[in-house]
Amino acid sequence: MSAINRYFIEISYLGTCYHGWQIQNNAISVQEVLNNKLSIILRQPIETTGCGRTDAGVHAKSFFAHFDLLPILLQDFKVEDLLRSLNAILPKDIAVKRIFQVEGNAHARFDATLRTYEYHIHFYKDPFKEGFSWELRDKPCLDLMNTAAKMLIRYTDFSCFSKSNTQVKTNNCKIKEAFWLETEEGIIFKISADRFLRNMVRAIVGTLLMVGKKEIPPETVCQIIESKNRSNAGTSVPAFGLYLTEIKYPFIVQ
Repeated sequence: MSAINRYFIEISYLGTCYHGWQIQNNAISVQEVLNNKLSIILRQPIETTGCGRTDAGVHAKSFFAHFDLLPILLQDFKVEDLLRSLNAILPKDIAVKRIFQVEGNAHARFDATLRTYEYHIHFYKDPFKEGFSWELRDKPCLDLMNTAAKMLIRYTDFSCFSKSNTQVKTNNCKIKEAFWLETEEGIIFKISADRFLRNMVRAIVGTLLMVGKKEIPPETVCQIIESKNRSNAGTSVPAFGLYLTEIKYPFIVQ
């Protein structure tokens, strides 16, 4: 059997029209579209493996996947031609940023060492932010929310922020940083970890907003995490304000 050539592909996409990254039985996904367009151009069935999965409606400024090709099928193959052709036939809400060859055992999901998300919130009506940032009427207290956000780093088991029945082996994650910052247009929550659970970031944001609105004190976040009970945490915020912004690998210079 011939050895394979493995390629990493970095894309960005607006999640508005998709049911997340991963292929679904009864809904369109980013992975399905990407696989289809790659298969058309390369004239063979292509199955991509993503760096993770994003919920329906979540956007990605940087998302990595890998796919394999047999060398025998690579006559006159040029990565720059594939990138250009792929962008030409992909819908306007999915863009390929780069494609490059990696070692045959490199894995888009398992080799990722850090993932970063941002959640965007604004406080005034703006039609250009519709679907890209969540509008709130009242500004929460950032100092209180940052006090609570620091407490997340103390823990590794985040069962309280995960959807049930997610079929994962562990709910443990190592959060590297989590903080709120203020911009001219609103506020942004930034969080980085080695991995995330389904719905985790949106549930964290909803819980921290409870702190910012002074519905609960910051230290209650510790009690919520220690309870490992999703019903004790805040409501998940809308998906359209969430962005996957960075994936780090030990073998990729970024």
